Amino acid sequence: MEAPAAPSGYVRACHTSQHFKQVARAVSERKGYLDADTTVSPRSTDAALRAAGGACLGVDAVMRGEVRNAFVPARPPGHHATGEHSMGFCLFNSRLRLVALSSTTPRWSGWQLLIGTCITATARRNLLRRSFRLLLLNSSIPLVSGNGARGETGIGRGRNTTLNVPVRAKTPAREHVRMYDAAVEEISVNLKPDLILISAGFDAHESDPLGQLRLQDDDYVGMTRTIINWAQATCAGRIVSCLEGGYNLGTLGGSVRAHVKALCADSAN
Repeated sequence: MEAPAAPSGYVRACHTSQHFKQVARAVSERKGYLDADTTVSPRSTDAALRAAGGACLGVDAVMRGEVRNAFVPARPPGHHATGEHSMGFCLFNSRLRLVALSSTTPRWSGWQLLIGTCITATARRNLLRRSFRLLLLNSSIPLVSGNGARGETGIGRGRNTTLNVPVRAKTPAREHVRMYDAAVEEISVNLKPDLILISAGFDAHESDPLGQLRLQDDDYVGMTRTIINWAQATCAGRIVSCLEGGYNLGTLGGSVRAHVKALCADSAN
């Protein structure tokens, strides 16, 4: 399916108007950079809106039952953008798909979603207002923008909706996967999601220049199957996975292929 551009209303529900104007101005004026890590080119706004729109399309297709699961090969990524700022290679937060889901389909209000990484505070408020329950499973090294500590469990109505699993640099792959499986086991006891959303970051690969971790493709396959097994048991296999991190272009394709192959095998069953 070809990704449409995310409607401007979805962007406004997740970001301030000043943020959107800042991105558009940087693109039109060919400034090149929004911050030290986040670059823009003349088509960056179009690309970012389509990346967010693809995520929304994937959610809609899965929720309508057109497909069992979906993978969105989106660039730029969106997991680090906040409601007020672009950062970490991300222009608009890819959690726009959740705003789209909650604002356009009232019949899904009250469904439980498991989300694979952080969302903006604005989007979180919108979702909680619509009775969505969120649980964020993060593995992070180093902590991005000071967030991601184990003790951070959410605030206000969002308390106990966050589980962070910090992973130290150079952690052996076997220990990393064990921590991941233990976290899924911990949250699956009380949470029975109707839809699982994966922020598919591959920067924990041993060859990645940024992640400082040691996973290989087989580890990603095993972690994908852990989520598939959970989805099969709780939500008829409904999964939407969006490409996020991964910065070694020589190995990223192989990692993504392994991940998607595991999702396709589940869809065929």
